[in-house]
Amino acid sequence: MNIDILAFGAHPDDVEISCGGTLLRYASEGKQVAIVDLTQGELGTRGSAAIRMEECKAASQKLGLVDRVNLGMADGFFEENEEHLMLIIQEIRHFRPQLILANSITDRHPDHGRAAALVARAAFLSGLPKINTKRNGIAQEAYRAPMLLHYIQDMYIEPDIALDVSAYTEEKIKVVQCFSSQFFDPNSREPETPISNAHFFDFMLGRMMQHGRPIGVTYAEGFTINRTLGVNDLFNLR
Repeated sequence: MNIDILAFGAHPDDVEISCGGTLLRYASEGKQVAIVDLTQGELGTRGSAAIRMEECKAASQKLGLVDRVNLGMADGFFEENEEHLMLIIQEIRHFRPQLILANSITDRHPDHGRAAALVARAAFLSGLPKINTKRNGIAQEAYRAPMLLHYIQDMYIEPDIALDVSAYTEEKIKVVQCFSSQFFDPNSREPETPISNAHFFDFMLGRMMQHGRPIGVTYAEGFTINRTLGVNDLFNLR
């Protein structure tokens, strides 16, 4: 395959919450988008892995994804090791994306920063031809994506890039709400979590407004990058 965007998340819903507007925007423009979840989020305080997988299906449909893969790593216990690196390399070489989106480089949940480092390392190694991989028994060619960005999650990180997603904010909310087991339910007897309180969606919108304000738009999603960016035209900067 040769897709436009491949978004990785440590847990199902990481991508939707943090860069769902970005995926919606580019899918609406005809770009091909896929998601790879590292785990099933089985250690989540609320719901279950089975519920989370059903929620994934609903969110994927709303996002217009061409594919969604779950690597089945152990939630809370996956590590940056050869086994896990090779699983990610296989997916990068399969999808051959122009842009990779990965978890926040550091965050409240330790899985997020660990996933960020794991994906970034795999994205580099994927371009080395002496690393041999197969997917479904078929040998793969080396491939390195031209761009990797990290989305921003619970902890505030000053973005290097902010993308206007104002036109897709309402649609993003509907996508995130597909993961209803994780969010506020006044009838739920499950323990409260940082994202299950009644104010989480206000926080999410506030963060998007925070990213949007410096570039003069209502809502944006922010990203960081670990290298110098180049531009073809200084007059197209906002």
